[in-house]
Amino acid sequence: MEQTDSGNPAGEKAFQSFAEFYPFYLSEHANDTSRRLHYIGSLLVLCILAWAILSQNWLLLIVIPVAGYGFAWVGHFFFEKNRPATFKYPLYSLMGDWVMLRDALTGRIRF
Repeated sequence: MEQTDSGNPAGEKAFQSFAEFYPFYLSEHANDTSRRLHYIGSLLVLCILAWAILSQNWLLLIVIPVAGYGFAWVGHFFFEKNRPATFKYPLYSLMGDWVMLRDALTGRIRF
């Protein structure tokens, strides 16, 4: 029996684990362009983080959310035409970004 979020009038599913959430996350990223924008954002986050550490310019860290979420949200609003899961499931969504990137880089899902 599927459990729903009792606080949600639409009766959407309440995810009990990331393993349960991830298939939903992938379904929200069916558009190739949107997924690729997520990959670009995630890789840019890693580059900014590395540059901040190497240069010890810690102010660079403030642009990490803009880089990561900026590309992802363009993908959702203009290509997927859906609302980012970040708004409802922030932790699972962040985890999903990195797992999806790993899965793309290892060939588990289409890049």
